[in-house]
Amino acid sequence: MGRYTGPKNRLARREGMDLGLKTVGSHAHASMLKRLTIIPGQHGVKGRKKVTGYGIQLREKQKVKRIYGVMEKQFRKVFAEAKKWKGNTGDKLLEFLERRLDNVLFRMNIAPTRAAARQCVSHGHVLVNGKMLNIPSYRVNVDDVITLDVKGMEIPSIKKLMDEKSPIMAAWVERKGPAGKVARLPERSDVQEDIQEQLIVEFYSR
Repeated sequence: MGRYTGPKNRLARREGMDLGLKTVGSHAHASMLKRLTIIPGQHGVKGRKKVTGYGIQLREKQKVKRIYGVMEKQFRKVFAEAKKWKGNTGDKLLEFLERRLDNVLFRMNIAPTRAAARQCVSHGHVLVNGKMLNIPSYRVNVDDVITLDVKGMEIPSIKKLMDEKSPIMAAWVERKGPAGKVARLPERSDVQEDIQEQLIVEFYSR
């Protein structure tokens, strides 16, 4: 399973926005926010150039890939599936990305970041409908019940979230303690990140 293992701050600085790659409130997150306006590389701000229409579309695709932690081959595959459906391709693309098991853990406020959720799934700490599932890209369905095993609940960052009295969760999921449920499929309005999915559709339609 391919995944990016380089510095996360570099990705956020390249896109000029918080991609949710660092735990909110941590020292690393605060440090990253201070440098968002400085693009990575030797020349920093001086390295910014006029962006073409193609470049804008490319950056949007890269940004969404990085938000959800998906590599190019897998992202292209998800887009191809979304394109087969009737209706808005961009909306369907975001729905499929939102339904990834690692993203669902993040939306349930079980994991502080999608990367932490992905690691939790990969290490076999997550059960879907009572069965262990270690595939972060698994696409959840309505009424799926997602729980953590005992070892998963002992992970410090997850244990801290479990202790929160009023966890902030997405509207399409429910959770009580370490157990959550997919109440309905996510809609476009549920995605709060600044994403212009039509640019991605245009990119792959060139």
